[in-house]
Amino acid sequence: MSTTERSVISALRHVVEPELQRDLIALNMVRDIKADENSASFTIVLSTFAYPMREEIKDTVFAELAKIGVTNVDIKWDVSVPIYRSASGPDNLPGIKNIIAVASNKGGVGKSTVATNLAVCLARTGAAVGLIDADITGPNLPTMFGLPAGFQANSEQGLHPIERHGVKIISLGFLLPANSPVVWRGPMIGTGVRQLLHDVDWGELDYLLVDLPPGTSDATMSLAQEAPVAGAVIVSTPQQVALEDAGKAIAMFEKLNVSVFGIVENMSYFISPDTEHRLEIFGHGGARIAAEEQGLDFLGEIPLAIELREAGDKGEPFVEFNSDSPVSQSFEDIAGKIAAKLSILTLIEI
Repeated sequence: MSTTERSVISALRHVVEPELQRDLIALNMVRDIKADENSASFTIVLSTFAYPMREEIKDTVFAELAKIGVTNVDIKWDVSVPIYRSASGPDNLPGIKNIIAVASNKGGVGKSTVATNLAVCLARTGAAVGLIDADITGPNLPTMFGLPAGFQANSEQGLHPIERHGVKIISLGFLLPANSPVVWRGPMIGTGVRQLLHDVDWGELDYLLVDLPPGTSDATMSLAQEAPVAGAVIVSTPQQVALEDAGKAIAMFEKLNVSVFGIVENMSYFISPDTEHRLEIFGHGGARIAAEEQGLDFLGEIPLAIELREAGDKGEPFVEFNSDSPVSQSFEDIAGKIAAKLSILTLIEI
């Protein structure tokens, strides 16, 4: 390594990643350094596609290199999503870097809508994303993605993931005719979740989201026992009864030694299309207060929007077809926070 290259490395040790508060060299974020007199080129490897502080890091890099006389800087950017590994839990699933549970102890809070749109948001950043419909007795994801009930019932491949809008999806609903009930006892539900995790060829995924059923059920316990879950996102509506159930979901994940990334408040408010008056039908801000009381992050709020409901009914994920909407921006902000939390969780041990 030349003296000039060493000088560049020394300068980059003064560039601190804002979230982790460690320098780029210590975090192994800089690769392929080449330097000659007043010029330097290298690659900065980010930990998430939706990295929000790229320009901040770039400005600091230029400033630190200017101090040692390097005025011609060529930065290439790459992304390598780190892998979450459980210290004492189950082994990683082949090809899957991070598993994220989307949960609530209460039904009807829009958990599948949130899971669907978060998955599409992550995929739109360039990440490889999968989504499991773990609500075995009430699968909704086929409807959310416009896939007909039971369309894989006679497939020679059996149950297998289908890619829609950049997301690989799997659901027991792919095998079941419309309105067919799944009358299974708890152990059978646990077995079903295990098979969706282990008996499916997911390929390489940066993120696998799992849309869990309501309640503290066998599905959630099986997920935590069978795979290293990096963290959980709790979905709630603002009213008290939903928040009480959200608290139970948080306690459940704590007992399962799964980190809770934070709480999302869905159906947070409603804007009347006629008067543009804001109505807080279910109250407002309860999830933020609950997050503060639990010592968790409040990830964001999603309004109760007619067009969001219509998109789900039509099988068109809202964020894919309404990217300029404030509702889509809410989902994108939440997805970015989740990706950032995963980066911190996985890189902090370096």
